[in-house]
Amino acid sequence: MIEKDIIIVGGGAAGFFTAINAAEKNPHLKIAILERGKDVLTKVKISGGGRCNVTHAEFIPQELVLNYPRGEKELLGPFHTFMTGDTIEWFEKRGVELKIEDDGRMFPVSDSSQTIIDCFLNDVEKYGVEVLKNQPVTTLKPLENGWEIQTKHDVYHCKKVVLATGSNPKIWKVLEYLGHTVAAPVPSLFTFNIKDERIKNIPGVVVKNVEITVQNTALASSGPLLITHWGMSAPSILKLSAYGALELAKMDYKFAISINFIGKSSPDCMASLKAIKKELNRKTVYKFPQFDLPKRLWYQLVLAADITEVMRWADLNKQQLEALTNQLTEAEFMVDGKSTFKEEFVTAGGLNLKEIDFKTYESKLHPNLYFSGEILNIDAVTGGFNFQNAWTGAYILAQNL
Repeated sequence: MIEKDIIIVGGGAAGFFTAINAAEKNPHLKIAILERGKDVLTKVKISGGGRCNVTHAEFIPQELVLNYPRGEKELLGPFHTFMTGDTIEWFEKRGVELKIEDDGRMFPVSDSSQTIIDCFLNDVEKYGVEVLKNQPVTTLKPLENGWEIQTKHDVYHCKKVVLATGSNPKIWKVLEYLGHTVAAPVPSLFTFNIKDERIKNIPGVVVKNVEITVQNTALASSGPLLITHWGMSAPSILKLSAYGALELAKMDYKFAISINFIGKSSPDCMASLKAIKKELNRKTVYKFPQFDLPKRLWYQLVLAADITEVMRWADLNKQQLEALTNQLTEAEFMVDGKSTFKEEFVTAGGLNLKEIDFKTYESKLHPNLYFSGEILNIDAVTGGFNFQNAWTGAYILAQNL
C-alpha cells in the first residue's frame, strides 16, 4: 500500500490547480495526482482552439454567476473568495500574462495553451507533487483514518482524497455506491444541425446580433450567429444549447427555432419596409440589402419571401411585404440533431450540488472527500467560464485541505 497525505484523482485543469495550491500552502504534505490516461492536461491543450481560454473579463460576482445555467446560486459565495482578478494575479505571479479580447475572453499573451501547461508542470515539479499516469481508479473505500484507493495497478492510502475527474461515468458510479446522487449527463455547448435552402449555400455568413427562441418553450437567447456547412453556431446558439441542455435532450434534438435577424418587432419591420418602398421604389429589392444584413443572407431571405431577383420595391404587394417581414423577424428553421462545439465537449450533469459544502468543497456525506471542477453538476456558457469555475473551486478546496 502506497501512503500519501492527499491524493487527487484526475490530471486535468482542476486537479493540477488543486494540487499546486495545496502544495504551496502546505509544502510538507505528500501529494499525488492519479491520471487514468497516458497524458495530463489534454483538455487544457485543445481549449480555445489551442490557445486556452483561461477566464473571462467579468469582475463582479453577481454578474459572473449569470453565465452558469447550473451552479449560479452555489457559485456566488465562492466567487467572492476567488474569481477573475485572483486568477489573473495567480498566473501573473508565475510569469504568465493574460490578455483580454474584444468579446471578454482572456488568453495567455503567448496565444498558446502550452504556456498554461508548462506553468502547471513547472509548479508540480517545484512543489514535489507526484504525477502518476495510467492509473485508472477502480474503487474508493472510506477508512477510519482516511481513504483507500485502488487503481488497476496499485493500492493507495491517503488522509484526504480529491475527485477532479470531470465527466467520468465510472467515477460517478463509484460515488453512487458511496451514497451520492448524480444527475445523468447530457451534452451542453453544441451547435445546431439545420438543412434549409436559405442557408445551404452561405456558410461563413455572420449576423452580429440575432434573437432566437425555441418554439413552444421559454428558451431564448441573443448574440452573434454563424451559418455553417452543417447549420448554425456562434454564441447565440451555444447559449441556447447550454441553458436548454436538459430540455433539448428530452426533444432528442429535434425542434423548431424562430430567428429575428434584425431586432425589430414585426409591426416595426413592416413600417420600415413600407418607408423603404417609398424611398427606393425604382431600386431592385434583391440588390439593395437593408438593416445591415450580410448580402448573401439578404438575398436568400428575399427569395424565400417569393420576391424575384428583378422585382423593384415599387412592385411589392402587401403579401410580399408581409412575407419579407416574416423572414426578417420570425424566420422558422427546423433543427435536426447537434454537433460538438469544436473539441470542447461540455456536459450538463454530475454530482448533486446539495451534497457539497461550497465553503470547503467537501462532501456532506463523507469527511475528507472533496470535489473539484466538472465532476460537479456545474456548467457554463462558452467564453472561459468553465475554467473559472475550476480555478475557483480548486483554490478554495486547497485552502481547506
